[in-house]
Amino acid sequence: MSDVPIGEASKASGVKIATIRYYEQIGLLPAPPRTEGNRRLYERSDIERLLFIRHARDLGFEIDAIRTLLDLQDNPDQSCEAADAIASARLADVENRIAKLLSLKTELIRMLDCTAHGRVDQCRVIEVLGHHQECLSPAH
Repeated sequence: MSDVPIGEASKASGVKIATIRYYEQIGLLPAPPRTEGNRRLYERSDIERLLFIRHARDLGFEIDAIRTLLDLQDNPDQSCEAADAIASARLADVENRIAKLLSLKTELIRMLDCTAHGRVDQCRVIEVLGHHQECLSPAH
């Protein structure tokens, strides 16, 4: 696939046209050559770069981290240490979020298990939400 317009690049990469333009604007994707009619034309390498960016975004990497990873990809003779550090930091973020979500799940289950399923004035859900000290998980 070579010299394709932005619409085809969008379809091939799964990245919206506006997002492709944004990535060009912030320097994640080099500005492609243009036709005499001012249409952008993308090459296979541009689409592969868009796929890389999209996959990294799907995994939750921030733009600055993606910029660094792209720089590493563009200069393959560098040490992999920086890429490993970025991925390790992302993993730590994910593990932290999972721990918080599990804590929230536990608290919600406890809250629902303790409810009388009666009137609102006996509702454990309302009581716990109204008094944060009733929660077992202060992390949320």
